[in-house]
Amino acid sequence: MDIVTRRRLFGAALPLAFLWPASMFAQAMPDNAAPAAPPVTMEVRYVADAIGVLAGGSDRGARALGNLDVTTDGDLDRLIGWRGATTHVHLLNNHGGAINTLAGTIQGVDNIEVADGRTKLYEAWVEQRLWQDRVSLLVGLSDLNVDFYQDDSAGLLIAPAFGIGSELAATGPNGPSIFPSTALTFRADVRVGGTGYVRAAIVNARAGVLGDADGMDLGMHDGALLIAEAGMTANGKLAIGAWRYTRRQDDLFARDVAGTPVHRIATGAYVLLDQRVSGDDDRGVDVFLRAGLSEGRTTPFVGGFQTGVLVRGAIPGRPRSELSTGVFQGALSSAFRRSLPTAGQHPDATETGVELTYRDTVASFLTIQPDLQYVRRAHLERGHRGVLIGGVRISMTFSRS
Repeated sequence: MDIVTRRRLFGAALPLAFLWPASMFAQAMPDNAAPAAPPVTMEVRYVADAIGVLAGGSDRGARALGNLDVTTDGDLDRLIGWRGATTHVHLLNNHGGAINTLAGTIQGVDNIEVADGRTKLYEAWVEQRLWQDRVSLLVGLSDLNVDFYQDDSAGLLIAPAFGIGSELAATGPNGPSIFPSTALTFRADVRVGGTGYVRAAIVNARAGVLGDADGMDLGMHDGALLIAEAGMTANGKLAIGAWRYTRRQDDLFARDVAGTPVHRIATGAYVLLDQRVSGDDDRGVDVFLRAGLSEGRTTPFVGGFQTGVLVRGAIPGRPRSELSTGVFQGALSSAFRRSLPTAGQHPDATETGVELTYRDTVASFLTIQPDLQYVRRAHLERGHRGVLIGGVRISMTFSRS
């Protein structure tokens, strides 16, 4: 059996291995056993977007997009007696149209849009907690943005730039380990004092999971992404992080005498603030601000920033209503800007957008979220730099233990 076949078999068996002990536990439990907390929980979430270009852009029109997530979390202590260990499996199906083909932005306008919709194994990892949960170690396929470069208060906004900084999102052979494809990850997290933390990860530079066209890569043949973040979580989060690829990447513009791209090490850093300024989880106001930089030669973005506000209980009489607004900007690298000009049109140094969105819970399982965005694109196309985008997101969530 060759190594490729072994890797595919390993990947196919990985989620089954996590779930198999649950069935063993259920069969072995005696009828008179005392009730215990559920060792396995499952959540199914479906998101449907109807979104369109209202003015400007490359063209007018609307698209429908859909995203299905099925997640299972298991307590391995209750399942098989593995103290301090948990497991997580996440299946993803993404489908629908390409709205950014109409909008024509560089950073995108909808965070569930993908180039190629597929059903795939998105995450599958095991986490071990040690020393009274002050240290945790994780190994498996993991979403980088869960642990790094992440503001909780920005989570309601739909524009992709609010998920992770564009200067990091656009790196690597096919993007880092973020939506819609993750990569093999080794992550360590250490709690310091009452609110401090330090975490670091080694992540396969090439993302790929079961279900992707190129399958899953476990060999790190393209090197690794090294990333670390340190911060404190008092009344929110204040953190600083840095990242670096171990293998050199192609320069977007520079060539040697033979015409081959010059190879450079891709690096970057970021800082973020996410703080509650009033109220509580039910009725309060949070603000976030973050900014990042890269070396600007191997990625389209030399840096950027995102800032915004989240208001919980925004509408009187609607305790689960949420209102959020944010501004994002991506600063284009000079190497990338040289590749964009057409017919004498030179791109701006930045692409800037603003978003306003409101979400309300209309049933225990159902939320509705109208959304409005305006983006001033970096490049001029058909006489329009500005594009106005509007739409609605409907989310349905079902949980079971």
